[in-house]
Amino acid sequence: MKAIQYTEYGGPEVLRLVETDTPTPAPGEILIAVKAAGVNGIDGKTRAGYLREFAPVTFPSGTGLDAAGTVVAVGDGVAGVAEGDEVFGSGRDTLAEYAVLTGWAVKPPSVSFAEASGYPLPAETAVRMLRLTEVKKGDTVLISGASGGVGSAAIQIAVSRGARVIGTASQANHDYLRSLGAIPIRYGPGLVARAQTAAGSPVDAALDVAGSGVLPELIELVGTPARVVTCADFSGRGLGVHTTLAAEDYTGACELVAGLAARGAFTIPVARSFALADAGAAQESNARGHIAGRTVVVLG
Repeated sequence: MKAIQYTEYGGPEVLRLVETDTPTPAPGEILIAVKAAGVNGIDGKTRAGYLREFAPVTFPSGTGLDAAGTVVAVGDGVAGVAEGDEVFGSGRDTLAEYAVLTGWAVKPPSVSFAEASGYPLPAETAVRMLRLTEVKKGDTVLISGASGGVGSAAIQIAVSRGARVIGTASQANHDYLRSLGAIPIRYGPGLVARAQTAAGSPVDAALDVAGSGVLPELIELVGTPARVVTCADFSGRGLGVHTTLAAEDYTGACELVAGLAARGAFTIPVARSFALADAGAAQESNARGHIAGRTVVVLG
């Protein structure tokens, strides 16, 4: 099969399209023919070696965590899914013609493979962050960096639970945030005052998905670090906020957003798409950020 691999840490130029063996699913896993793969920030950070101290790479290495496609084989002990089913989920080395998934859900027919491939990591991260901050019906929550994948997912999941959401983004993405059900505000100096004005009442929780150095402002806004969480700012632990990096339940998160998407209550649009051979450009483009939606690689 064709797959993207790299044999050393470096920039996007180290990624190569190669021929390699098709993987086999272990017990509890499934193998899919990949139709599209989501591109996440962690893919480029891992490739560049930023995470080598606690997540070293064994070379040659594939890349990619999220994908959507058609099931071609199931491992022992797998139930509820069969060959030919259309699914999306998370696994390993998903920028390839075939990939193993370790957590997944059946794709709603109304959602394209390209869009579904961008759901898994944002959905799982959003669910985890909302759990840590105990966001519930009636709460007002601020999301810093709301127009990307995780922010888009967090808005819609929070809204589905009856929370009111304020999201920060560039002016160009304000209409997009409104379409998801959030109240948009600008990021930058004066954030606390703008959020307070938009809320008109206390802000109960805050999620930082951008890592833009706003944790002190978010603590001031909420009044306590106990209901502030970040997945992108390593200074968070020193400030007493929740700092969360490790995934917990991809299957549960994928099933949740599949249900929401099936009734038209969840979407993360494809903002940029690339061919498999252009995976390096896809990761580079994704790293620039400031988009409304997801960067994906489309295979078929």
